[in-house]
Amino acid sequence: MRAEAIAVGIGKALAVLLILGWSLGPLVFMVMSSFKPGQEIFAVPPRLAFEPTFTHYRALWQQWQVFFDGLINSFIVTAGATVVVVVASTLAGYACSRFPGPTTQRSVLFLIVVRLLPPIVITLPLFGIANLLRLNDTHLVLIVLYATFFVSMGTVLMRTFIEQIPKELDEAAMVDGASRLTILWRIVRPLSRQGMLAVAVFVIVYAWNEFLFAFIFTSTRAKTAPLVISEMLGSLSGVDWGV
Repeated sequence: MRAEAIAVGIGKALAVLLILGWSLGPLVFMVMSSFKPGQEIFAVPPRLAFEPTFTHYRALWQQWQVFFDGLINSFIVTAGATVVVVVASTLAGYACSRFPGPTTQRSVLFLIVVRLLPPIVITLPLFGIANLLRLNDTHLVLIVLYATFFVSMGTVLMRTFIEQIPKELDEAAMVDGASRLTILWRIVRPLSRQGMLAVAVFVIVYAWNEFLFAFIFTSTRAKTAPLVISEMLGSLSGVDWGV
């Protein structure tokens, strides 16, 4: 019995070590590579003992203004898209939850189908529209694009959270003379904060790391951090893996 418990403990420890190695290994490799000379990054076998260099960090420091501008652009776009998606998803989720019917069900199904559509499919017409409206290379075009593609999933999530709020609360408030917007603001909003937070987290992660739309719709002024980092990594002379 004791031997079996020891074996189980060893198995759990090995599983934890394996998961930690799988999760932290790339991060450790990234940090070590930033201090290695370029020719030693992909040396076989990997060298744990090496002479550290700060060449890559000096290269980044020389471009700090470009990188800082990219971070600011990412913050503006992410914050704008998050606010738009959370507000729109809460309103749409409340409507889908409190006004059920065949039309509502078809609308929810349409939102799910739209979310499954690869963004690259409609990139060309969207680029033409943005160019016609002179929105290319602006924060607004990225905010609108990110919000458009994420509001569908946000609506489905908020509908699920709001459906858990008893409708009797709405009815009691309406008896007291409250409007739908008052009910949404004073009753539904406080009780669905967890859902709003979940939607916000999804949007933040997506918008902060999104590359495709930033690459296509921006060029200089509104370049986000992922695009700036990719330009720092690669050039015509090759990829600087240390950066």
